[in-house]
Amino acid sequence: MTVRIRPVERADVGALVELCREHAEYERAPYEPQGKQEQLTAALFGDAPVVAAWVAETDARIIGYATATIEFSTWSCQKYAHMDCLFVRDGMRGQRIGARLLDQVLEYARCAGLPQAQWQTPSWNADAARFYLKAGATSAEKLRFSVDLSRRPGKA
Repeated sequence: MTVRIRPVERADVGALVELCREHAEYERAPYEPQGKQEQLTAALFGDAPVVAAWVAETDARIIGYATATIEFSTWSCQKYAHMDCLFVRDGMRGQRIGARLLDQVLEYARCAGLPQAQWQTPSWNADAARFYLKAGATSAEKLRFSVDLSRRPGKA
C-alpha cells in the first residue's frame, strides 16, 4: 500500500470533516459537523489562514490528518507550533502513517523558524503516549480545561 502525505486541498475539506467526526468519536468527545465544512474552508484557505493541515491518502482515499497552528508562550516568550490534531483511521494504524504526519508538523515548525512543537492527548490513550514518546517527545502532566461560552452567560 502506498500512502502519500500532502497538504490539504479545498476538495479534501468534506473528508476532513468526516475524519474530525471519527477522531472525536475515538476520543469520546462530542462533535457537531453542521457548518464545519465552511468553517474549516475559511480557516484553511481564507484571506488570513489560521491553521495548516496535511492529509494521508491511499488509493485516492483520505485515511488520516494532522493540523497545526502557531501559538505564543508567555513563559518562554517564543512562538511554537501547536499540533491540534493527529489522527489515523482505525485499521490503518501501526504503518508509520502517524509518524509521517507528525514529521510534517515538525517540518512545518522548523520551516517557520519555531523552536518547539507541542500537543496533547487524552490521559487514557496509552497507545498515543507510547507513539509520541517513541518519536522523541517528552510529556508534561497537566489538566486541560475549556468553557463553552455559548452556554455561559456573560458577566456585566
